[in-house]
Amino acid sequence: VGKRDGTTRVQRRPGAAVRSRPLTPPHPAPKITGMPALHCDALSKTYRVPERDPGLLNAAKSLFHRRTRDVEAVKTVSFDVAPGEVVGFLGPNGAGKTTTLKMLSGLLNPSGGRVRVLDYEPFRRQREFLRQITLVMGNRNQLVWDLPVADSFERNRAIYRLPRPEFARTVDELSELLDLGDLLRKPTRNLSLGERMKCEIAAALLHRPQILFLDEPTLGLDVTMQRRIRAFIADYNQRVGATVLLTSHYMADVEALCERVVVIHHGQLLFDGALADLVQRFSPHKTIVVDLEGEGFDLSAYSSTVNVEGNRATLLVPKEDTARVTGRLLADLPVVDLTVEEPPIEEVIEQVFSQEAAT
Repeated sequence: VGKRDGTTRVQRRPGAAVRSRPLTPPHPAPKITGMPALHCDALSKTYRVPERDPGLLNAAKSLFHRRTRDVEAVKTVSFDVAPGEVVGFLGPNGAGKTTTLKMLSGLLNPSGGRVRVLDYEPFRRQREFLRQITLVMGNRNQLVWDLPVADSFERNRAIYRLPRPEFARTVDELSELLDLGDLLRKPTRNLSLGERMKCEIAAALLHRPQILFLDEPTLGLDVTMQRRIRAFIADYNQRVGATVLLTSHYMADVEALCERVVVIHHGQLLFDGALADLVQRFSPHKTIVVDLEGEGFDLSAYSSTVNVEGNRATLLVPKEDTARVTGRLLADLPVVDLTVEEPPIEEVIEQVFSQEAAT
């Protein structure tokens, strides 16, 4: 039953056993053999943008003779996502990531191409489709600012017409997983950014969607809160088998959650494949970190790029030379420890975009 403090409880018979049930989707996706959960074929979106020269006179002229130009936000992007897959959707600001997510969630009508989500056409906004998806944007609010979080949850219950026992059970499970506790009784305006983001994610999952579109879900959060959000997304994916399309500028999110990434730049698809393959394809170097007995060794013969701090040296070598250089170091120098590392994913992504800009 609902209480005046904004919390929700389920009445049970005295002595009845209380059993915790795992999160399961109340509205399962259509069982279509061989069909991807998300399908984009030559997906495109073009905006018509008004433009004018500065000044009051030009502003007046634009009232009668408006000048516009077409901006291609997304250009013939094609990819599929299998049911239950977690895919990172990467690109710099303005690459077309959010526009693509809005087309996939039905907020925008594509200018061209074909898009299917759970075999629905998203822009038709069918009720059965909307009950199976959610869109979380790190810079957007769905919680009512002046109301307790529990009241916003209750509003979502009414929108999705969730049975009250099922709703109460889901709130209890999400509260436990995200450690919401007393946050449900607080007005949204009194929450910190991390607390609000946890509640936003919980609100988006009350109807147990099968498709999660997550646009910067850890934006602005501290490291501890980012880890908790990542752990929750991974747990939800395992419990429900949900399909997740994640955009983030925090590469730790991508490395922790995604085995596959889709990279776009200037609205065009640059890469679609395993995260490890992205590193292999776009990073021609490996890093060798070597600890030596003593200092003052000349390492310029082993690599043209050497950084020395005390008795530790870091060398950047071409991938094809890694084994040879490692052997020479071990044979020629008093090595205490040696490790060979792939470059950080942030550097690889930066390399991808710089190569595209150069072309």
